[in-house]
Amino acid sequence: MGPSMHNKKILITGGNGGIGFETAKALIGLGADVVIASRASAKTDAALTALGPRARHIAVDLSDLDSVRGLADAYLAEYAQLDVLINNAGLFPTKQQLTQQGFEMQFGVNHLSHFLLTQLLLPLMLKQPSARVITVSSMLHQKAKLDFATFKGAAKYNGQRAYGQSKLANVLFAFELASRLSGTQVTSNVLHPGGVSTDIVRDLPWPIRKLLGLIFITPEAGAKTSILLATDPALNQTTGTYFDQCVIKTPSPSAQDQLLRSQLWDYSLAAVGLPADCFNE
Repeated sequence: MGPSMHNKKILITGGNGGIGFETAKALIGLGADVVIASRASAKTDAALTALGPRARHIAVDLSDLDSVRGLADAYLAEYAQLDVLINNAGLFPTKQQLTQQGFEMQFGVNHLSHFLLTQLLLPLMLKQPSARVITVSSMLHQKAKLDFATFKGAAKYNGQRAYGQSKLANVLFAFELASRLSGTQVTSNVLHPGGVSTDIVRDLPWPIRKLLGLIFITPEAGAKTSILLATDPALNQTTGTYFDQCVIKTPSPSAQDQLLRSQLWDYSLAAVGLPADCFNE
């Protein structure tokens, strides 16, 4: 058992399977009310049934920024409290796809949708006695570089490169957010959950998925870091920190590049249609 999460409201993107589902299950077990944001589907219905009455669902298509706005509006219309936002959802298509707004799918879903969602929910989080933004990244950010020219698609698509880039964007975003929230009671941290066997590899050929299954940890084990960051009272003041399987680690040099952080922030604000001075605390 962990610390009590009674009277806490938590929003998790992609909470209908994998790490997100296991995170939701554990937090509900500690007494939290959890909203999972995912597509409406049989998988989501099954997850809600398994999670029980403390779980609610708001439908969203993270590849459409208008749908992300709808998610934020729906949450704000129904709830006057948000204690923890877990930017958990991610995808890894092997062929290049574009979002509704024309961004490369991994950059759009893994980074931009969460960037926008966080901005829209921050005013509510800033009203809480304390609140936490948790972003799920990956150790694959370590070898990644940001190539702004590929954010709307690349002439030669490389799925792993695009994934690494989106996960580097997650770390840069989490750190820049922490810096801009400094002096507030809202923290921002980022994590690598471990190599987890989840649906994110569903597009890979079966023999490769089978092989990966032998070396990957379970979603339950992969959820441990998200759960720690959401619940541990000792982390109330911890912000701008990268956790690798529950341990504080140093992210890649690129992830600590302050100029890159602010360039990505400015690009992201413009990309999601928010004013440049949207959030300058």
